[in-house]
Amino acid sequence: MVGTQDPTRYELGTPPRLDKELSGDAQTYDTGTTTVGIRTDEGVVLGTDRRASLGGRFVANKDVVKVEQVHPTAAVTISGSVGGAQAYTRQLRAEASLYENRRGEAMNMQGLSTLAGNLLRGLPVGIVLGGVDEEGSHLYQVDGAGGVLVEDQYTATGSGMQIATGTLEDRFDPEGGIEDAQLAAGDAIAAASERDTASGNGFVLAVVTEDGVEVDAYKSTEEVR
Repeated sequence: MVGTQDPTRYELGTPPRLDKELSGDAQTYDTGTTTVGIRTDEGVVLGTDRRASLGGRFVANKDVVKVEQVHPTAAVTISGSVGGAQAYTRQLRAEASLYENRRGEAMNMQGLSTLAGNLLRGLPVGIVLGGVDEEGSHLYQVDGAGGVLVEDQYTATGSGMQIATGTLEDRFDPEGGIEDAQLAAGDAIAAASERDTASGNGFVLAVVTEDGVEVDAYKSTEEVR
């Protein structure tokens, strides 16, 4: 956990993007978390741990799914306030669905990433967006100020991002496919969970291809191999 030790404040991991005061004695569940994204020629792999905490010190839930499908061929990982993240993913999914119903075709990834940034602005949430369209696979990191960064090959966010990034630097194979990306993502989250108290309890991997989104939960990296 970074930033304040006060459990009544939002935390978004490392680095902190927003730090909003809550009124009174209200407490918020947050996903301090470790999230990763890897882009390959075949598609995108998104991964997160499964822990939610209260103030970064108490494990509130050990079976949280922090990957959400928001588009026929796109998904996002979430970190930050659980309530804010849930409201955000519902709105993003609804807007993408509305676009498809009106236009008769799914939104492309450039449009979806712009929408994702616009909707996220000001929320205590950070996301990684991965998707596939006619131009291929795409990976974006979106912050709480609405900024959208196009990631070339891989990224990591959340309180365990430093350890996860180091693992990805070592394990990522630029010539590899989806299965290699799954292994690298699992190893990165597992490594971060060893040291980051806000991450743990296994991980969830989402495989995003032109055929859709498949989400599976794992207790350890051995289940991926």
